[in-house]
Amino acid sequence: MRPLLIAGARLLDPASGLDRTGDLLAVDGRIAALDPAAVPDGAERLDAHGLCLAPGLVDMRVRLGEPGAEHKERFESGCAAAAAGGVTAMACLPDTTPPIDDPAMVEFVARRARRVRGTKVYPYAAVTKGLTGEQIAEMGLLREAGAVAFSDAARAVASARIMRRALQYASALNALVVQLPEEPTLAHGGVMNAGPIASRLGLAGIPAVAEVIMIERDLRLVEMTGARYHAAPVTTAAAVAAIRRAKAQGLPVSCGTTPHHLALNELEVEGYRTFAKVSPPLRSEADRLAVVQGLCDGTVDVIASDHTPQDQDSKRLPFASAEFGVVGVETMLAVTLRLVHDGTISLLELFRAMTVAPARLLGIEGGTLAPGAPADLVLFDLEAPWRITETGLRSLSKNTAFEGRLVQGRVVRTLVDGRTVFAAVP
Repeated sequence: MRPLLIAGARLLDPASGLDRTGDLLAVDGRIAALDPAAVPDGAERLDAHGLCLAPGLVDMRVRLGEPGAEHKERFESGCAAAAAGGVTAMACLPDTTPPIDDPAMVEFVARRARRVRGTKVYPYAAVTKGLTGEQIAEMGLLREAGAVAFSDAARAVASARIMRRALQYASALNALVVQLPEEPTLAHGGVMNAGPIASRLGLAGIPAVAEVIMIERDLRLVEMTGARYHAAPVTTAAAVAAIRRAKAQGLPVSCGTTPHHLALNELEVEGYRTFAKVSPPLRSEADRLAVVQGLCDGTVDVIASDHTPQDQDSKRLPFASAEFGVVGVETMLAVTLRLVHDGTISLLELFRAMTVAPARLLGIEGGTLAPGAPADLVLFDLEAPWRITETGLRSLSKNTAFEGRLVQGRVVRTLVDGRTVFAAVP
């Protein structure tokens, strides 16, 4: 692979706070230097004047459909969508069929990712066997096989006894446990945020308190075990406040949210729009603003897409019967850049939540422009406007909550280990 010089870009490195114009040299798949004094003979030169160059996004909440739901997404289509969105690494959730609850399934994910050779894919492993919440999975063996973290994906670990044991094992392994913060008996049967809108539409609601109840319980278990704990996605003011207090106490906790919970509220469900049916549900405007504030003050550590492909047969149904979830890996950057354009957050702070923060939580390389780091990079035009359309998405499924939305900020090129995995058509 030829050395690559990306010249004249606005360099953004959230890990170091770097934000200036300069050059970057990549050699043998790694960042060799910023503003190099000399460039190797035969190096490829890419003129990036007027563009921003940042570490590639690290998405720690993605579903790729394999195995079991290849008609909704495959590794090839999911990685293509991720690359088009500037995502160079993603962690896939374990709620596949069969679930990722044994070492063979962890190795399957690694093999498929190597074969595709696109965006890097890292596997979660299940906290409990079969994601049933009843028996702890073989966490030590799963960790040895390559699992970057443990989660029961869209199911909360309801039993406090099971969760305590999982946190104890995870603490011994220095592994991260990722919990869906939703008390399942309160959420059971609900399809949207509980409140006046749900009542008017005649839809069963999921109360906001279901989120903070689960988080408060788990925080007590974290105090007991000292385990690393991540709540995601958080969607309510009460949950953000609980995490903020826990951090002030010095507990090893973190949390994440999604682009759709930052950008949308429960009003999107008006007209029974099933493409706005997500889990956890879109909340009130007050909750949305609280989550945005949590991102700005550092309480919310990570933005992850929660990419959940659903085919037309799963979404073109009465609201109560439709499946939860939206695709988001391709639109994550463009949607969240709205917060930069309206002056809510700085570009570096936004990128910190989508690059170095998730990389550190998962214990993987990436998220920085430091020399020696992998040349996993996204080159983007901060000002370029474009419209999100179902037909323009590379995912096999088209269940976006942002159909027809005009956004600002478009990926021009994505590189993984110095290889171009996506280049926009001029």
